[in-house]
Amino acid sequence: MRDYERETENRVKFIQELRRSSGAKGIVYGNSGGKDSALVGILCKMACVDTVGLIMPCGSRRNYEADRRDAELVAQQYDIATRLVDLSNVRDALIASLEATTGLTDSAMANIAPRLRMTTLYAVAASENRLVAGTGNRSESYLGYFTKWGDGASDFNVIHDLTVVEVLDFLRYLQAPPSIIIKAPSAGLFDGQTDEAELGLKYSSVDSFLLTGKTDEMDQHLMEKLHRSTMHKRRMPLTFQESDHEVS
Repeated sequence: MRDYERETENRVKFIQELRRSSGAKGIVYGNSGGKDSALVGILCKMACVDTVGLIMPCGSRRNYEADRRDAELVAQQYDIATRLVDLSNVRDALIASLEATTGLTDSAMANIAPRLRMTTLYAVAASENRLVAGTGNRSESYLGYFTKWGDGASDFNVIHDLTVVEVLDFLRYLQAPPSIIIKAPSAGLFDGQTDEAELGLKYSSVDSFLLTGKTDEMDQHLMEKLHRSTMHKRRMPLTFQESDHEVS
């Protein structure tokens, strides 16, 4: 069991030192109403009074209903400033423009919302001298279950080393709202979407593998396959080095 009292102190200190060294005035993050964003928001507010969470509905009904209610509940309990930026019309306009140019796949459509949200976060950050806090956890990172240049982008990430179960334990320690604790993990990309259904894996199995090296053999095979195929998401773009391609 992790020492969450000590971890809270260390993570808050990390954020405070980063903000001071960067000269940033405050922090901004996406307040999605999920577990990861809740933990990030709480820790950032502990470290920086000027923390703002953006609620960014973008196309799905749950963004406007359950997700928004949970996001507002966390913000109210921990006194986190909140702003609403509705991106649904922007998404629709972009899709209409793209459809005149290419045939959009389901994957391409699903990734539009996370990238629009990150564009929004960085626009606010650049306008108000803020750092963008990432909200991805260790389990998602290992599987590559995030959008490249979308929710995978940030200036810093204070929960990147935590698995899904550890995020949940951390939230219990911080006494987060019950609706957040029991909520099924979901990127909220479309109505009815859940992470585990889309991945074909239970996070309990993923976390067991990451924390102990033991899990169901077929699950492990799928995890390792996903990890290999998404390696490009976890590294900077490849660049040409002339010295590596000199003609002899």
